[in-house]
Amino acid sequence: MEKLYDEAKDLQGELVEMRRTLHRSPEIGLSLPKTTALVKEKLESLGLEPKLVGESGLSVTIGKSGKCFLIRGDMDALPIKEEAEVAFKSENENMHACGHDFHTAMLYGAAKLLKEHEDELAGTVKLMFQPGEEILQGAKVMVEEGILENPKVDAAAMIHVFPGLPLKSGTVLVPEAGPFASTSDWFEIKIQGKGGHAAMPELSINPLTVMSHIHLALHALEAREISMYDSAVISTTIMEGGVVDNAIPDTAYMRGTIRTFDDKVRKFIFKRIPEIAEGIAQSFGATVEAKIIEGCPTVEVDGTVSADIREALEKVFPGDITSPDIVGMNKLGGSEDFSYVTQEVPSTMLLLSSGHSAEGYPYFVHHPKVVFDEDVLSKGAAVYAISAMEWLKKNQ
Repeated sequence: MEKLYDEAKDLQGELVEMRRTLHRSPEIGLSLPKTTALVKEKLESLGLEPKLVGESGLSVTIGKSGKCFLIRGDMDALPIKEEAEVAFKSENENMHACGHDFHTAMLYGAAKLLKEHEDELAGTVKLMFQPGEEILQGAKVMVEEGILENPKVDAAAMIHVFPGLPLKSGTVLVPEAGPFASTSDWFEIKIQGKGGHAAMPELSINPLTVMSHIHLALHALEAREISMYDSAVISTTIMEGGVVDNAIPDTAYMRGTIRTFDDKVRKFIFKRIPEIAEGIAQSFGATVEAKIIEGCPTVEVDGTVSADIREALEKVFPGDITSPDIVGMNKLGGSEDFSYVTQEVPSTMLLLSSGHSAEGYPYFVHHPKVVFDEDVLSKGAAVYAISAMEWLKKNQ
């Protein structure tokens, strides 16, 4: 495996070039024609036969009969205008502000390494190049389209790069068993009041007053109706209503996000938000239409898969493997639609530090000025490949 890492280092120049090409032309959502075409061409140049899964997802297998280990890299960007001053700056209004260009390049690098060591594989490695992670739909689509079948996937892993942490660049964080990244859901509430002149509120039903009470009640819900041993965040992020200062509007609108790590808590919140909204609206004489929009479930880390991968990586990268607890990230408030894979097969989610916060990488993901340490590209490719090879070897 040490030799494989040396081979990965030899790919560094190619991976940097690929990453920068992707960074210049970021695409968003489920439709990534340029990105998919580039990845497909490079995989085919290795003698592989990638298959389209959905509109823009790709699946490719390397190896022989036996168990199957899946490694995933997401490819989509965010609708953020880049403010980072880099020579390969985005040429459109989108930006790879979450490092998915890294994930794509690293997974391609892993494909190249695995292809060169195909005879040594104790089973099959399936590579999942995924669109639409930022909209929390891509993994679900690919699972529904059969990415976990033919051959059937036995276990899986993903890597996410993170700059802006107080950690040496290249540190790999391997989580313990249990929920790791939170669910992501939304609520939407439309309030119907009765508009009128602002000087005569007694003749109206002010939907803004109703909205304010609902907003406060939702914060009481997370604070007073959910046990201290559980956790959840309900955040109102949009509140709209009214157009002039001397008229009470007819309607108001609010929307927000729901995050938790427990499915029972999740379902409880889904039930209570409409109940609270309707009860408050009724007390003021208004009506509401409250809707829950389901996003994705929590990422569930399998302890055995994590332990097997940690053991393998510690042999190759002694001193560079640790737990997310070291930076207080034993759980992630952010969401990750790899959760749809973790709900089906034993899986883990690795984090790769890609720029120390005090050494020129102060911004975290999703910031318009975020930059990433490209030196970790070859290491990420090696981590992908080693994780898959060693898991198959141990679990054949």
